[in-house]
Amino acid sequence: MPEPRVVIVGGGHVGLTLALRLQRKMKPGEAKVTVIDTQPHMTYQPFLPEAAAGSLEPRHVVVPLREALRRCEVLTAQVSAIDHATQQLTATLGDGTVERFGYDILVVVPGSISRALPIPGLAEQGVGFKTIGEAIFLRNHVLSRLDIAASTTDERLRRRLLTFVFVGGGYAGIEAMAELESMARYAIRSYPQVSAGDMRWVLVEAMGRIMPEVSPPMSEYTRRRLEERSIEVKLNTTAKSFVDGHAVLSDGDEFDTDTVVWTAGVKPHPMLEDSDLPRDAKGRLECTAKLQVRGTHNVFSAGDCAAVPDLTSSDPDALCSPSAQHAVRQAKVLADNLLAMLRGGPLVNYKHKYAGSVAGLGLFQGAAEVYGIKLKGLPAWMLHRTYHLAKMPTASHKARILGDWLLELPFRRQVVALGELHDPRAEFVKAANTRGLPKPHGHAV
Repeated sequence: MPEPRVVIVGGGHVGLTLALRLQRKMKPGEAKVTVIDTQPHMTYQPFLPEAAAGSLEPRHVVVPLREALRRCEVLTAQVSAIDHATQQLTATLGDGTVERFGYDILVVVPGSISRALPIPGLAEQGVGFKTIGEAIFLRNHVLSRLDIAASTTDERLRRRLLTFVFVGGGYAGIEAMAELESMARYAIRSYPQVSAGDMRWVLVEAMGRIMPEVSPPMSEYTRRRLEERSIEVKLNTTAKSFVDGHAVLSDGDEFDTDTVVWTAGVKPHPMLEDSDLPRDAKGRLECTAKLQVRGTHNVFSAGDCAAVPDLTSSDPDALCSPSAQHAVRQAKVLADNLLAMLRGGPLVNYKHKYAGSVAGLGLFQGAAEVYGIKLKGLPAWMLHRTYHLAKMPTASHKARILGDWLLELPFRRQVVALGELHDPRAEFVKAANTRGLPKPHGHAV
């Protein structure tokens, strides 16, 4: 009898955690596990702000799938359609060929993408903050703005270069802005032409408070800490336009900026739109508490793209929030349920009461609320690092990250913009397209 084929669509945090647990607990010959993702690595997104700020080496916050999943088949491909009626997937491979794959058990965990709004100029001026590429780009971009501002005498251009706008006051936006502002404040020590007062950092949030994941008092504490660093926190405010880098906000404020970072929410991966699986009004897969997609027995989901009932809530319609905390715990329950299905055992419900949240607000600053206990400043910052270090997959990456942090103690933070990373071929193309000058007469000396 051939091995059952378990196909995992998505190699992000949920997909990697799930596959690692399966390969550790699965017996030889019990099933063939295939992981399909467009990227050959998993990015640990909670560490993106520190990678952008230079506290962590970018390579250390990504886990190569083939390195970690040696007992699984890993395919770098884009799944474009799911036909559960025939138990087939359609995927485009790296060389452009389109193939169909069959499965016995399917796990759909592609995660989410940025949810951008149709704001004029946003597509041309904005950048998200969900991938390691975006984090590296923002690090180089912010530092390069300081470089240019330090060398120009055009005051209008200086103001534009040194104005940084972040849209979205959730955890992603707050941590990204706080870390980059902390990095920039540290970097200007080497720029005598630029002072902290020359920079303008603006956070735009449509709701009446930032960080809705924590209690109002902790949200207010975080807002005050940001404003103490001269970060403008604009609540109940939306962005109306970013055309040609001219920001227009709903509160009437207008200014020029060269940096627009969009962290205002996420939406399920668009791949789910071309499937015959049931989805809710937000586009997420409708799941049972056992993490099975409703109406199926062999299709499962978890994480940002799954609408999973929250059994800890008194509201029968409550769903688990799209957080990393739920995603990792769902992945572990999902792995155990897959093993139970393969072995003919009973499946269990996912039930986890939200423990709280931790956030880093730049070097030595943080805010945390865990099981009702509130921590601020240095203790919260240390808890943030400790928690995420423990959750980082693989021992080798834990060690590398810890090494990066320890090197920060005796040595200064490295703050340099590597502009070539934006367009590494620019100099060569320029050289190759330059017409050669006439060779001089005479002999070379």
